[in-house]
Amino acid sequence: MRKQYSAAALLMLGTLASTTAQAQDAMRIQNKIIGPDNQPEMVVFNAAGKASYKAADAAVVLRQELGLTTEDQMLSVRTEADQLGFTHQKFSQYYKGVKVEHASYSVHAKGGAVESISGDFEKITALNTTPSLNEAAALAQALASVGARKYMWQNAAEEAGLKRQENNAKATYAPKGELVIVRDTRRGENGPMVLAWKFNVYASQPISRANIYVDARSGEVVLKDDIIKHAAATGTFATAYSGSRSLANSTATGGYSLREGTTRGLGIETYNAKKGNSYTAAVDFIDADNNWTAAEYNNANFDNVAGDAHFGAQATYDYWKNVHARNSYDNAGAKIKSYVHFDDTPGDGVGYENAFWNGTVMTYGDGATRFRPLTSMDVVAHEIGHAVCEKTAGLVYSNESGAMNEGFSDIWGAAVEAYSVASLGAVSSGVKAKSTWLIGEEIDKVQVALRSMSDPNSLNQPAYYKGLKWYTGTGDNGGVHTNSGVLNYWFYLVSAGKTGTDEKGVAYSVAGLGITNAAKIAYRTESVYLTSSATYASARTASITAAKDLFGAGSAAEQSVTNAWAAVGVGAKYTPPAAIVYCASKGTSVAYEWIDYVKLGTLARTSAADAGYYNGTALAAPSIGAGTSQTINFSAGYAGTAYTEYWEVYIDYNQNGVFTDAGELVVSGSSASAATLAATFTVPTTAKTGNTRMRLVMSDASATTSCNSYNYGETEDYTVNITGGAAIAGVSGGTINGLTGNASLIGNEAARTLEVYPNPATDAVRIVLPGNAEATMVTVTDLRGARVSTTTFSNGTLNVSSLARGMYTLTVSDGQKTFHQRLVKQ
Repeated sequence: MRKQYSAAALLMLGTLASTTAQAQDAMRIQNKIIGPDNQPEMVVFNAAGKASYKAADAAVVLRQELGLTTEDQMLSVRTEADQLGFTHQKFSQYYKGVKVEHASYSVHAKGGAVESISGDFEKITALNTTPSLNEAAALAQALASVGARKYMWQNAAEEAGLKRQENNAKATYAPKGELVIVRDTRRGENGPMVLAWKFNVYASQPISRANIYVDARSGEVVLKDDIIKHAAATGTFATAYSGSRSLANSTATGGYSLREGTTRGLGIETYNAKKGNSYTAAVDFIDADNNWTAAEYNNANFDNVAGDAHFGAQATYDYWKNVHARNSYDNAGAKIKSYVHFDDTPGDGVGYENAFWNGTVMTYGDGATRFRPLTSMDVVAHEIGHAVCEKTAGLVYSNESGAMNEGFSDIWGAAVEAYSVASLGAVSSGVKAKSTWLIGEEIDKVQVALRSMSDPNSLNQPAYYKGLKWYTGTGDNGGVHTNSGVLNYWFYLVSAGKTGTDEKGVAYSVAGLGITNAAKIAYRTESVYLTSSATYASARTASITAAKDLFGAGSAAEQSVTNAWAAVGVGAKYTPPAAIVYCASKGTSVAYEWIDYVKLGTLARTSAADAGYYNGTALAAPSIGAGTSQTINFSAGYAGTAYTEYWEVYIDYNQNGVFTDAGELVVSGSSASAATLAATFTVPTTAKTGNTRMRLVMSDASATTSCNSYNYGETEDYTVNITGGAAIAGVSGGTINGLTGNASLIGNEAARTLEVYPNPATDAVRIVLPGNAEATMVTVTDLRGARVSTTTFSNGTLNVSSLARGMYTLTVSDGQKTFHQRLVKQ
């Protein structure tokens, strides 16, 4: 049945209103990545874009940036929050109410403002969405293309087992057709979009499961997207591969079973398929005293591998939870069920040489001539990695997206194996030792391993995009187990680092980040930015963005990720961005006052006048942690009279070269004191990690901003190093000696602020004392210090119409305190 959605359920996103809107939109964009189909794959917004696009404006953002028509709709699928403070709202694309397979777009927001959007949008025009082939006929074509001897829905026991598992009396393995729009991949990765029937076909003999897409007009199968990813062979009790392990399990009739309760999500369970292919016929492994010894289980039946599957699932769950804060493969605590001793053709005397995730459970064969039982740690983590991919990027299992599907599973195989050795004390107890950068090394009887991440070529995989050993045929879904070598080698380079020469003779140098940091980047790439039809080029963009999110723009991580892609033939090396040029700010004269002291953390500088501007950005940068309270000290130097000075301190928290973003004016106030002043401010948790500029401005004019040439005073610039941050959002005003907000600066005495306005003046100026106290004396002196007698003061107003143009000093007293302020007569 064709799915129908009401108008209320769909986000109807129309066309751009006008070229004016386009121009305004362009002003909001910092960077836009255009894919090979001439559609945007990622749009990053600048400060103006963030200010105008709120998280609630997701529909508006997509409408404007993707140029959607009234026939295009976006349906919100889910919204997730991450540890960096981002929210990610994911949308599926529909055309005339029909879902466009593998087309989705995400809106990434932080602090309520949209930071960027990314995804895959398919531009579709004039496509007929009425099928000429009915569901039954299309299903017949799908089944003919599979050609299985038996299907899961034909097994009554399996159907009953599914109903129990799903707690749904209507649950069935029988395929149900759904009308979708999908790309005809028979004509290449950029083939035409067609209307198709989609069926989930699960065969039991021989074993296979895939989404089959049948053209709703011609009846041809245009795409097969495997759900069971045959690893072509991938892949502790006294386990076969990881020594004697302590396993969480539970009591059962007759002893203890390999069923953990709910300490890890909804549980981890391991079953014995008894060399059969039926999940419902599988039984528990039972041990009478819960001491699963080698004498009992290291037998001709390889029963010790049940411990490997169970320990591997627990270790994999722990890895995802402890390293990536992910609760099982679906991030919702899904139960991890594993079946060992599986055989696709029972009774033939040949063990099953494979392992797979079938969309619901993990399945492991005992191997035969090529492999030992396929339950080594990296194989277990690899298969669960396929489940993670299905619940995140959903990478289509063919060509480049399929190669990356396999590559990410190898990445998780390596990462979990390294974690189990380092954190869980897993030892190597099999025929061969564990090796992080080899995949399936413990199970392979014929060669050193299935794949090498550190040297893909050695095991017939490419280490370079479309280079040596790159597969160009149609077998293995377009070489998914071969061309995954490019992603594997990229991950190895980012983790371990290396200097060398690529296949084109170009030198490269990649600084290693360690496997944990590299894995964090890979996970954010897969879970946040990649879409199901991703290519290596889009993965490059996604991973660079992930590195920036996690470690900051221009960070060692961004450089390493970028240079590693260049080393494997995808994109150019890292090029440092053009140096940020800040606006000029300088006092014209320091004849009367200047900044003579600045202190923040490890920065402490005393100075005389610096000609109106001092560039201290080359000095050692003090570190200020995101989310911490900081105290800054500073003082003015005076040639004589201590005039009222206006102080401002700015920090470019988002490192975009301006001080005008929200919260970047961190201190503001005034004082006529020569004593050391103190102010406190809080660094926002969202400030961007890394070095940035801090600017102090001291001016005699209250209107002076971060970018001014002003008459009297001085500007000083310094570098500060922000740690533990991310990117800019709002920030509240600082606290100045205990007063919240932009209060008056206070030194070692009470506040002394005199307001004189306008200044410069032509005829009259208004004088306001602190607390609106009454002025008992007002005198005016010229530059020579001579008193001027031609001015008059009455009711708070000083008449200066008789003064010649120039600069004067006002001395005002309330009978207790005396204030000095410079006055300019125009």
